[in-house]
Amino acid sequence: MTNINLLSEYKCFGGKLSFYSHPSATCNGEMRFAVYQPPQALSEPLSKTLAEPLPVLYFLSGLTCTEENFMVKAGALQYAAKYGFILVTPDTSPRNTGIPGENDDWDFGTGAGFYVDATQEPWQTHYRMYSYIVEELPDLIAQNFPINPEKQGIFGHSMGGHGALVCAMRNPQKYKSVSAFAPIVAPNNCPWGQKAFSGYLGENKETWSLYDATELVKQVGFGGSPILIDQGTADKFLVNQLKPELFEQACKEVNQPLTLRYQEGYDHSYYFITSFIEDHFRHHAKELGGI
Repeated sequence: MTNINLLSEYKCFGGKLSFYSHPSATCNGEMRFAVYQPPQALSEPLSKTLAEPLPVLYFLSGLTCTEENFMVKAGALQYAAKYGFILVTPDTSPRNTGIPGENDDWDFGTGAGFYVDATQEPWQTHYRMYSYIVEELPDLIAQNFPINPEKQGIFGHSMGGHGALVCAMRNPQKYKSVSAFAPIVAPNNCPWGQKAFSGYLGENKETWSLYDATELVKQVGFGGSPILIDQGTADKFLVNQLKPELFEQACKEVNQPLTLRYQEGYDHSYYFITSFIEDHFRHHAKELGGI
């Protein structure tokens, strides 16, 4: 293992779930992440020769979450094992940076990095989650786990759904598949996004648009690959914060393939995610060639 510290480890569905920390140059401090390796990654020939590296899926979590929430609550590990994916969940922000006020709000600062590279003081020294997700973490994973860097997918929930869509559209050479649960698709036009972007990025709206999925799909799309989004109709954040109709309209304007499924009666919780999580693994397996 290169430059990572094992914190804990558990056998699950024939594979191995491990939690790590590491010193991050990008975020200028200690960061944490979790990795699930399916049974296929632990076989003797693979571990010795790496002749058959596996596809990798990154899941970005939502506000207040850590690297642990998705692994525990989503029911995903059985499907990572079934479809042969290495599954990676990073934390949602730097922590314990010493920035005054970083713990004051649940939707800004700790647990709310919004997957952007902050340009404003005092956040810019540590809160560089976009570069961490797109550059530093994948390099670390590639050095330490038997992944195929040509078969990387990304998905997420809420704030993490926003992050997944943004990372995928800005880096189609890295991510071959993308999906989301109840994503914040138009952060420029919702209270969560406006608060985060003004704090991290300042008042330059052109910079904001680099992290707005609805704006990005008009500019770059996702190379013709389909996007899957599940959204609960009973989600209390649907109207004011999530606004999937704006993203849907933007996709139509540029002929970006999108499957937007409104799931009747489902809310914003992990009960919603676990109900449809296998569909997302199928979606990524189709694009990445999971087992």
